[in-house]
Amino acid sequence: MTKKSVPRKTKSGKPAARRKAVKKNTPTATNDELMEYYKGMLLMRRFEEKAGQMYGMGLIGGFCHLYIGQEAVVTGIQATLKDGDSVLTSYRDHAHMLACKIDPKLILAELTGRATGISKGKGGSMHMFSVEHGFYGGHGIVGAQVPIGAGLAFAHKYRKNDNVSVTYFGDGAVNQGQVYESFNMAKLWNLPVIFVIENNQYAMGTSIARSSSEVELFRRGESFKIKGESVDGMDVFAVREAAERAVAKCRAGDGPALLEMKTYRYRGHSMSDPAKYRSKEEVSKMRAEFDPIDQVKKRILDANILSEDDLKVIDKDIKALVSEAADFAQNSAEPHPSELYTDVLVAE
Repeated sequence: MTKKSVPRKTKSGKPAARRKAVKKNTPTATNDELMEYYKGMLLMRRFEEKAGQMYGMGLIGGFCHLYIGQEAVVTGIQATLKDGDSVLTSYRDHAHMLACKIDPKLILAELTGRATGISKGKGGSMHMFSVEHGFYGGHGIVGAQVPIGAGLAFAHKYRKNDNVSVTYFGDGAVNQGQVYESFNMAKLWNLPVIFVIENNQYAMGTSIARSSSEVELFRRGESFKIKGESVDGMDVFAVREAAERAVAKCRAGDGPALLEMKTYRYRGHSMSDPAKYRSKEEVSKMRAEFDPIDQVKKRILDANILSEDDLKVIDKDIKALVSEAADFAQNSAEPHPSELYTDVLVAE
């Protein structure tokens, strides 16, 4: 199977002519790994579809940013991590929590502002958190999670363990000043942090070609002597291979690392974004030719691991799991008013 790459952008923001594909070795994967990645990504896809549906029904308030199309990134990276590692991201965080094995019921309960939510219904879609699962947010301020991720890496180094901090942020956040302050400190102290740029190409609604003078984002760490790598973020195996190299580098004390994941979101920036800045044909082409779930599905079918009917059963079971989570959320109580005064830090 030949790996595919996400179309390069021209200055107009439209896909450039595709270069001839370079043949690469097909990454090895056991049958169990194929099924694990397929089920994990399918759960993310069905969960986000349900979240979008519930948002449209008025059951989820505030903002809601969906991860549909980007599932291979967090799935491939999470496959290389172990207990004790730290993960944090921006407000597009639902799938990251699922990848950290957090119960879908607790995530949907949080999205709907219920007391049974992972953050007691006070974080909502953008500010979820679970130290127990090594997930340190869900952050609503663009780029604000990057220095926190470097700080978690500093804690790992200070404690002399071999844990790493995986810090996700988008192509819209790469121009924030605090990102480069974090790069500088991370390299100065060789912190075990993996900076993951989820380049879905449009930030909040502007093509990267129109907003960045350097569109090859893996080069952004060069002035700080941080080696970067560009990765096909639509291919879970390409992601896993790159993550394995970065994780090994950090665990060996030779961090930090920077990975640019070239990925693509099918929906708008948030539920309120109609995404009129790109054509329907472009989105359809990405879905048809590069969908991360379909790529794994094809490998499963080609290897005769399961049949099409077997995969339909799996999809049905996952949809039932998500529906159960939605019922749990809607039947849970809202937080008591007294919760307004708990978990609040006061400087004296």
